[in-house]
Amino acid sequence: MLKFFIGMKQLSVLGFLLVLLMAHESQSQDRSGKDEYSFMFYNAENYFDCENDSLTNDDEFTFEGARRWNKGRLLDKTDRLAKVIIASGKWNPPLFVGLCEIENRSVLELLTKSTILSKYNYKIIQKDSPDERGIDVALIFRQDLYRPFDYQYIKVADPAEPTFKTREILQVSGVLNGCDTIHVFVNHWPSRYGGIMETVRFRKLAAETLEMAVENLKTKFPGAKIVCTGDFNDTPRDESLTKVFGAKETNDAGHRGEMINLSSGWMSEAVQTLKNQYSWEVFDQWIVSDSFLSVNRCFRFLNAEIMHASFLLEPDTKFGGVKPKRTYIGFKYQEGFSDHLPVLIRIQLLNQ
Repeated sequence: MLKFFIGMKQLSVLGFLLVLLMAHESQSQDRSGKDEYSFMFYNAENYFDCENDSLTNDDEFTFEGARRWNKGRLLDKTDRLAKVIIASGKWNPPLFVGLCEIENRSVLELLTKSTILSKYNYKIIQKDSPDERGIDVALIFRQDLYRPFDYQYIKVADPAEPTFKTREILQVSGVLNGCDTIHVFVNHWPSRYGGIMETVRFRKLAAETLEMAVENLKTKFPGAKIVCTGDFNDTPRDESLTKVFGAKETNDAGHRGEMINLSSGWMSEAVQTLKNQYSWEVFDQWIVSDSFLSVNRCFRFLNAEIMHASFLLEPDTKFGGVKPKRTYIGFKYQEGFSDHLPVLIRIQLLNQ
């Protein structure tokens, strides 16, 4: 298990070495082609700035708050997130990165402009959400290879409870490498906090909202290449995804025109996307239209995977095995990354 102890004054030198190590440990298959690119989703776990926002419940992540969040810790987390993004891409950093648990645009400006990501000119799509803690979903993208021409935030509403608030779903339509349109939905569905059964209806509301948006897109653009990603707070086999949204586990002849959950097979893997005591779960997923997987002149789908390189993990001394290395253990700061692992789709561009 690698351990990194990086002081703020050492980042300029050791940061570069860290990137090389991370790239070497990436869980992607060993392909040498530089035409391989990726899409990424990452729950950044409490990526807050240091300022108190009077409109949201963010007090915990201020200097006076319980976690003593400060500028140094913010910059360190920002640098670590950037290095994960770079390491995930092997030859090429991701074409786009869907993110959740982002407080506001300012942290994304920090991430894209003051780290090693700056040379790739990532642009930002972000909007403050109605979430009580003020955490948002967002997309950063490489404008040279993915050019959005339309986006919207879709509200998840509860007709029976007008005061219900949660993260919106981000829908982005953009042209991939000047060749074909990819429609992306970034999700962060309501959590299980308060009990699975007590909160399941809220995730089903999110599933209904996403299903309606996807079906509208299919009606408007038959054969559209659609990618849904995010932290769904449910597994690929939960009803919100299988029955309400209607995602299928396999892409076979009987599922033409259906949405395929590329993450279903991950549930048998030893390391999944997050850990709850003894149990690993697959909450972070990729669900795509069958047309996204079909042969086309623009790109070739390679695989979907969890990035579980060793630097993202630490020994789980309480429940055994390993677990994601978080920024905090309880209220103890430990210079980690997130309680979730990143997930990736890898493609090969054909018109380079």
